Amino acid sequence: MLNDREVLSTLSMIKNENLDVRTVTLGISLLDCASHDLPRFTDTIYKRITTLARDLVTVCDEVGDRYGIPVVNKRISVSPIAVAAAPFDSRGMVEVAKTLDQAAKDVNVDFIGGFGALVEKGMAKGDLALIDAIPEALDVTHRMCSSINVATTRAGINMDAVALMGRTIKAAAARTADRDGLGCAKLVVFANIPEDVPFMAGAYLGIGEASSVINVGVSGPGVVKKAIDRALQDNPGAHLGELADVIKRTAYKVTRVGEIIGREVARILAVEFGIVDLSLAPTPNVGDSVGEIFQSLGLGAIGVPGSTAALAMLNDAVKKGGAFASSRVGGLSGAFIPVSEDLNIAAAASAGHLCLEKLEAMTAVCSVGLDMVALPGDTTAETLSAIIADEMAIGMINKKTTACRLIPVPGKKAGDRVHFGGLLGEAEIMPVRSNGVSAGFINRGGGIPAPLQALIN
Repeated sequence: MLNDREVLSTLSMIKNENLDVRTVTLGISLLDCASHDLPRFTDTIYKRITTLARDLVTVCDEVGDRYGIPVVNKRISVSPIAVAAAPFDSRGMVEVAKTLDQAAKDVNVDFIGGFGALVEKGMAKGDLALIDAIPEALDVTHRMCSSINVATTRAGINMDAVALMGRTIKAAAARTADRDGLGCAKLVVFANIPEDVPFMAGAYLGIGEASSVINVGVSGPGVVKKAIDRALQDNPGAHLGELADVIKRTAYKVTRVGEIIGREVARILAVEFGIVDLSLAPTPNVGDSVGEIFQSLGLGAIGVPGSTAALAMLNDAVKKGGAFASSRVGGLSGAFIPVSEDLNIAAAASAGHLCLEKLEAMTAVCSVGLDMVALPGDTTAETLSAIIADEMAIGMINKKTTACRLIPVPGKKAGDRVHFGGLLGEAEIMPVRSNGVSAGFINRGGGIPAPLQALIN
């Protein structure tokens, strides 16, 4: 085991390799703010959020400066709004969304998550009202994110919810057409969503969580790539098992760094420390790419034959290293492959190495799913729902978290480029084969029953 001093000494060697604490996310429960009176509810949740998160940004900056580790994003997650605001209709839900957004702005955090619902087994009144409000809510807010869980291994897939989310994504894209459908970049559909995700757009505070908690998301794809490069420089003939061990050891160190930061922030804010989510989450910056790791392993590009095997090895090694480093590893903890947010992955898609079908296959062995995928604007709602259903099935059967963040860009076709800006990056729009031929299946509705793996009691 490395002690804290050894971990910190490691930072001096990797400070130029894009190691950072990607996010410190403060989870805040809003369940005891419930009220049938909308002004009272919005006033109460605003006060709750701004009181508990008042010093979050300042404390994160101070702790980051003290340890020499940048905390890139400071975020908030809240209880599922479909539960906390269950009495309200869609218009009321939009007002709640505005309140969340204003609270996030006033405490100067990057994003606030939790405008979501858990509908894997059915949709209650509050769930339907929230989903109906999503397109407008994402249009009129800037820092708010939304997530909907439509499937679990224990409950199966709620195909009525899947169909509804396809229509909702289309509506959100239309509402934000002047921004290339940007609203959809803040909306994610999940299977088996964890209760403690610190990364957006999926972050929310689960029903079983404490009233306030700090969850940390650490990222280091650049660190992992450099570690592999150094190992190959020392031993050009290193086999994949040896490289997996290099990744595991690197993940261990990175996880320890995240826990140090998270525990210190939690101590100062006098809230509980939750988990460290070690996810190789790329950014559009050079040297901070998951795709480049594939090239260091010997593949020409992500998406070529061998990519799924390489991703399985990478994801497994990251999880093993993280689990050895801390007993509080949670969230997603693995490798992300968001197309527009990773320069290398976006380039592989543009070059034809990575298609939607190969991307879906790779999601069977990584941490999330079809993430930040720009699609043609004429992709039908039923086709979007069918893509979501396929991804949910992967998660349900394999007892893992999967998700879709799909962006049908209004007025654009396959091959066009779309620019979302900031951490959301840019990408070429990927073609969708057989668009519009899945409607009969999707419109049957109902649910896909839980698999045999659900019978574990």
